[in-house]
Amino acid sequence: MPRQVDRAARREQILAAAVQVFAEKGFAATRVDEIAAAAGVAKGSVYLYFDSREAILTAAFAAYAERSREILAAAAADPGAPLTRLETLIRSVLALVSSDPQRTRLLVDFWAAGIQNLPRLEIATVYQDYRATVTDLLQQAAAGGDLRTPATEAYAAVVVGAVEGCLLQWLVDPQLPIDELADPLIDLCQHGLRNAPK
Repeated sequence: MPRQVDRAARREQILAAAVQVFAEKGFAATRVDEIAAAAGVAKGSVYLYFDSREAILTAAFAAYAERSREILAAAAADPGAPLTRLETLIRSVLALVSSDPQRTRLLVDFWAAGIQNLPRLEIATVYQDYRATVTDLLQQAAAGGDLRTPATEAYAAVVVGAVEGCLLQWLVDPQLPIDELADPLIDLCQHGLRNAPK
């Protein structure tokens, strides 16, 4: 049993080092030997845990996707009012990305890999889940008379796009205070959704 724990710890050590190097250099420019050096292991040791650089990126994405799904699940399960849950969801997403800037910078590589159809990197699925959760919250709010109807996936995509747009700006300009964007973002989304023409 201790050998299994050590193996899991070593895998996480290599993955953490890879995230750091990917964030600094970008996925395309990173070599496996650089990941090994950052992890303090031999290059051959990396291949004991991951078949390729792509496999490492896939593992990093899986960890990101899991955290994203936890946030979405929490928003879906919350017993509060739909718009309050949407606000919590937006704040949680922004808090997640700002608390782990290195892994967040990998989003650029995730997006690129998704466009290039990198095997097993199903970033579209994460966005589908994201839009589905937001759509459900908007539909619940509309049913309660808090929003205009219909609350379609198109509106959810705009909300998600607003959050991701703030994230993208922060990635290219880290001086942007992302933790201060939640209030205006929520205000614009909720005001626009409440006052959209019928």
